[in-house]
Amino acid sequence: MNVLRFCAASLVALTLTASTSAFAHAPSEKVTVLQDQMLKNVPGKKALMIEVDYKPGQSSIAHKHEGTAMAYVLSGAITSQVKGEKAVTYKAGQYWYEPAGSEHLVSKNASATKPARLLVFMVLSPDEKVLIPLEN
Repeated sequence: MNVLRFCAASLVALTLTASTSAFAHAPSEKVTVLQDQMLKNVPGKKALMIEVDYKPGQSSIAHKHEGTAMAYVLSGAITSQVKGEKAVTYKAGQYWYEPAGSEHLVSKNASATKPARLLVFMVLSPDEKVLIPLEN
């Protein structure tokens, strides 16, 4: 299994087979792939579970995902905004859903002094990109 750096990310347009270094963009978050598994009951799809660690004040680049994403705040607080919605700050124990193709405009540590950690679960095709940076 290849380890990916998620912008988003998490969070840099890459396929799931891209290398770890391709996701590195300072001063961004640290991403760890926890699981990357083909789904037997959903042919042609895979599940990806990643942990995103934000240092105080860190953020991801604006991006979108080709796959569906669900996020759960493990510690700290994360501010997230999907296009067409207001920015929301989620605290540890809270979660949100992003349909495939959603434009994730804001994903950042809500604190300038404390770290934050996020668990992201995605369902996508093996050839779909985890993260596509937005131009604007």
